[in-house]
Amino acid sequence: MAAKSAPKKNLSAIKRDRQSEKRNERNRTERTKIRGVVKMVEASVKASEKDASASALQKAIKTISSAKSKGIIHKNTAARKISRLTRKVNALSKTAEA
Repeated sequence: MAAKSAPKKNLSAIKRDRQSEKRNERNRTERTKIRGVVKMVEASVKASEKDASASALQKAIKTISSAKSKGIIHKNTAARKISRLTRKVNALSKTAEA
């Protein structure tokens, strides 16, 4: 965590500091959710659970897209994460068919 800055002197700076702390906390929880759903998809792919990985992928896509629309992560970052997870799940289904 970053060190606390010097005490603010005017009201607008104090309010801005309060707002940034709230937003930082909210964004941190969203990023944690993203990491959790990504790990869930990767774990189900590693365990070769086709149905579980497909449902986990849908949940991950929803979570990542939500964070993207809120501006928590960049749109290209969201697209990259979704693409990589989808490739992993699709590769699992291709190996299951063969």
